[in-house]
Parts: sequence; structure tokens; C-alpha cells
Amino acid sequence: MNRRNLVGVLLAGLIFLASFWFSGGLALYWNAAAFAIVISGLAVAVMLSYPVEQLLEAFRVVRSTYSNRLTTHEEIVDTLLDLSVRSRMDGMLSLEKAGEQTTMSFLKNGLMLLVDNFDEAEIKDCLRTEMSFFNMRRNESERVFQSMARFAPAFGVAGSVIGLIGLLMGIDNPAVILKHIPVAFISTLYGVVLSNMIFAPMAETVRCRTRNELINQKMIMDGIIAIKNEQNPYKLERKLVAFLCPDDREGKTEALRNITRKYIKMRKDEKDGKKKILHEIPLVKAS
Repeated sequence: MNRRNLVGVLLAGLIFLASFWFSGGLALYWNAAAFAIVISGLAVAVMLSYPVEQLLEAFRVVRSTYSNRLTTHEEIVDTLLDLSVRSRMDGMLSLEKAGEQTTMSFLKNGLMLLVDNFDEAEIKDCLRTEMSFFNMRRNESERVFQSMARFAPAFGVAGSVIGLIGLLMGIDNPAVILKHIPVAFISTLYGVVLSNMIFAPMAETVRCRTRNELINQKMIMDGIIAIKNEQNPYKLERKLVAFLCPDDREGKTEALRNITRKYIKMRKDEKDGKKKILHEIPLVKAS
């Protein structure tokens, strides 16, 4: 989650809590029985639906989604252009070091396939298989939170029914009525809030993050194939900018020129360094 989203969530959350405060105080909206009914019912339904391992994985995914920054499409383009220029100037084997340094596992796998001299069809098959199973795993995690968002209001209604039954059982006793009315109304509130403020946004966050990561992976696959075919970096640049918004496309050609100049300068510096070393080696005359 980026900083602006975090600020917005905190500000809106405080306003949401303040609305309860202005409506009679936060304590008025706390009911342990209602909370226990909704949470326990939700837990039973979810654990009957999914293995515990899948539930833990879903929460790990959503924690990673909120805490880890996603590499932007523009950064992917810059990285692929850099790798394309490097491979043309220093050879394909120079990408092995880049693969060891990157933190993106998909890019690392693609570069290793290049270095190991897999052909184009094999690279596409491997990377598409990885993309497919990545999407499948993420869809399973998203489905967990969609189910929780669907179950929570139902158990809120169940809590309301339980409260109303208790109310009717003590219809002649005002104390019993006052005890069960909060359960009847507040359990519905808990179910609706948990569904629409917690679990549904989590599912949507996983879906959005998955879509963006798949776009990154598609860009990486196209870039890897272009490098394999030794495609001109300027042609690769024109292909990759199609993934970007129009406002982000400006300056990519100039960025590619800067990358090319950087590698040309590095090669020139290496040659100058070797010449300097050769000049410094004393000549030994034959006796």
C-alpha cells in the first residue's frame, strides 16, 4: 500500500469511528455476544470450505500485497532495455550476473533460460506455465476473501435471529428484552462491516495486484524473447511502451540512448584501462 492510500485509509477510518462516537459513544456499539456469533460462524464456514494451509497462504498473500511495493511497468521497461543493450554489447552470458542480482523471480527464471540457451518455444512454454500457475494460486487466495465477504453478512443475520428469539422468549421481562435487542441489531452491523470494509477490499486488492503482476510478467516474457532473437533495442522499446500509459511513454527513446551511451562509455573505459596497463608493463629485451 502506498503512502497516499495509507493516509486516506487512516483518515477515513477515523471519520468512520468518529461517526459511532457522535452517535452515542463507541461502547454503545460493542457487544461480545454478537461479535462471537459472527466470528465463530464465519470461522466454521471458512474452515469447512478451505484447508487451513490455503487459508494461511491467502493471509500471507494479502499481507505481502499490502506491505511490499510492486515494481512499476515503467521500471520493467527500463530494466528490459538495459538488459537488451547489455546482451548486444557484452554477449548473452553477461545476463547471468544480472539474473543473480535481480529480486524478481520471474525475471531471474527468464534470464536463466536465456543463459542456458533454451530456444524460443521452450522459453515461452516455461514462462507461460509459470504465469498460469501463478494466476491460479492468486485466484485461490482471492476466492478465500470473496467467500469470507459473502459469509459474514449471513452470520450477522443469524445473530439478529438469535437475538430476536431471545427477545421473544422474554417478552414479558423488560430486562431480557434490553439484553437481547443489542445482539439482534449489532450482529448485523458487524457482519456488514466485516464483509464490505475488510474482506471484500482484501479480495479486490489481491485481484488488482495479480493483474498488475501478470502485466509485468507478460512484458518480461516479451522482452526475454526479443533479447533471445537479438532484436534491435529500439524495436523492443517501441513494443514495450505499448504496455504503458501515454503519459509514461515520453522519454523512453532518450532513456534507451542514455543506456546505450552508458555501456559504450563502460567499454571505452575498459579498453583505456587495458591500454594503460600494457603501457606500464616494462619491456624485457632478449639477451
